[in-house]
Amino acid sequence: MNVPMPQTGSKVGYAYGLSAFLLWGIIPLFFKAMRPMDSMDIVAWRVVLGVPTIAIFLLAASRWRQVRVAFANRKVMLTLFASAVLIAINWVIYVIGVNSDRVLATSLGYYLNPLFNILLGFFLLKERLDKLQWSALAIAGAGVAALLFGALGDLWITLSLAISFALYGLLRKKVDVGAAPGLFIETLLLAPLFLLWLATLRDPGDPLFGPEPYHFWLVLVSGAVTAVPLLLFTEGARRLPYSTIGILQFIAPTIQFLMGVFLFGEIFTPVRAFAFACIWSAMAIYIYALVRRARKDRVSLVKQRA
Repeated sequence: MNVPMPQTGSKVGYAYGLSAFLLWGIIPLFFKAMRPMDSMDIVAWRVVLGVPTIAIFLLAASRWRQVRVAFANRKVMLTLFASAVLIAINWVIYVIGVNSDRVLATSLGYYLNPLFNILLGFFLLKERLDKLQWSALAIAGAGVAALLFGALGDLWITLSLAISFALYGLLRKKVDVGAAPGLFIETLLLAPLFLLWLATLRDPGDPLFGPEPYHFWLVLVSGAVTAVPLLLFTEGARRLPYSTIGILQFIAPTIQFLMGVFLFGEIFTPVRAFAFACIWSAMAIYIYALVRRARKDRVSLVKQRA
């Protein structure tokens, strides 16, 4: 029996997608290396240095026209301003979570993210949910309830990350602009605020580039650390089915979970164990629903062509 080989585009898409999620998975190592720098300083440098990093990419990819078109559209710019605020909140909370030894809480937030996407689709986009999706949401809700009663100190990080990124994704889904041009405009809009932070609002007693010489080099590459995984993800998403991306997205929080337990020595309490068991069960149902829907779509497509 001859098994058809994936097309070249699919192979390249997997390479891009896997690279993006692997980089997002190990990114806590980078932020922990930047300690004891203030979390706001870290995010500020990510934003400020992200602007020239993404600009170079846009120049190399000849995508400046998309930026000009976006600037000329008032509705697009207002939406990107709102998404910029959301992604800034997400970045700040994420760095605070990692550098306060709460990597498990951050990983749980990104496990919950696709389930919040389902809820937003139901309430805001009037998308219908099947029984499997409702089951996944109910099981995930049990995990969140466990955190509410037994790990309240971490719950704000988990829910803030999940909600802010879900809302960010919703806005970016509704706005007609590519990921890289959109990210450039978002960082450009945020840059003045974070430049103000670096210039006047931060603690002047803290060294601007961190207390150690190696912090300077980490600061220097922080823009690339922000931009490169997202740009890889963008290229992968263009070449892979949505259901495949939906499955691959769980690579990053899984790596972060393993690092939190086995590398950073965070305590895996019974409450956390129950919460993760609920979320993992919900994720299994979610992935099965994605695969089943993709199969139905392929069957329908074959019938239409017949």
